[in-house]
Order: sequence, then structure tokens, then C-alpha cells
Amino acid sequence: MELLRELVPAANRIAVLVNPTNDANTDPTLRGLEPAATAMGLQVRVLNAYTSREIDAAFATFVHEPPDALFVAQSPFFLSRRLQLAHLATRHGVPAIYALRDYADVGGLMSYGTSLTDAIRQMGVYCGRILKGANPADLPVVQSTKFELVINAQTARMLGLTIPPSLLARADEVIE
Repeated sequence: MELLRELVPAANRIAVLVNPTNDANTDPTLRGLEPAATAMGLQVRVLNAYTSREIDAAFATFVHEPPDALFVAQSPFFLSRRLQLAHLATRHGVPAIYALRDYADVGGLMSYGTSLTDAIRQMGVYCGRILKGANPADLPVVQSTKFELVINAQTARMLGLTIPPSLLARADEVIE
């Protein structure tokens, strides 16, 4: 949320798109997001979608109640619809942040989240330990330690946004 606010300092109304059928990600996201938004003085409007039509319907509400920015929560379904989400956000002129770099790769404005490359590497290490005889129950739970910030500069220009130098300096990758 802070990264989105840094990119769009005038943002006050934030739409949050969640998949209500994905409790494992939706509940923790909303629990963490709403207090942070309140502390930053932001108004949050939660939009639910779990089909392509519902995604279209959520964006259709932007015509009458346009948000200043959009936060798309992590969801396997949303990842499968990343092209639709990035296209709709750009078409509606709404700066959006996503949880995975895959969105920025297809035209989404910005992503901040776990490095999937690092997560896959960690899975390989786990598999190696198990294949060498380790009991899976004895292995420690490992959380992601590498996060990546990816900014799509072309999308930023299309939206008329200037990326602050401080954000560019922290970005792991800037897509031109």
C-alpha cells in the first residue's frame, strides 16, 4: 500500500479486488490492509470477484465511482486472468499494484511480492532433502525471504505517472 501511495501520492480512494473463494489469501490480506489504509488516511472499497464476468463488473463500477488506485490481492484465479486485469486497469486509467511480477510482465503497472524463482529454488532444496532421506515432518517451515518490486515504466507513461526516483532506486526491475 505504501508503494502505491508513493507512486500516486494524491490517491485517497483505493479499490481492493479480492477473490472471496480464496480465504487463505483474502482474509489475511484484508486484515492487514484495512488498518494500514486507515493509518494512511485512505478510504478502502473492497470488490469481490471470482469469475471473469465479476472482474468486468467490478471494473464497470469505476465508471461511476472511480478509485484513485487499485490493489489486486493475490489469488491463483487472478493470476490466470492477469492479462484481463492489467488491460482493464490501464483502460480505466487506474494505477494498480499486484502481488506477482507476472502482472507487470503483461502490462500491469507495478508488482511487489514473493520472488517465484526463489520460492521454486527453495522447493528444490526441500525435495532434495526428502530424496536424501529427511522426514518431511522434521523439516522447518520456510517462508519467502526474497521479495521483488517490478515497475512497468511504459504503463506508467500511459497513465501519465512519473515514477519517483526513490521508487526507481528500490525497484528490482523496471520494464521499458
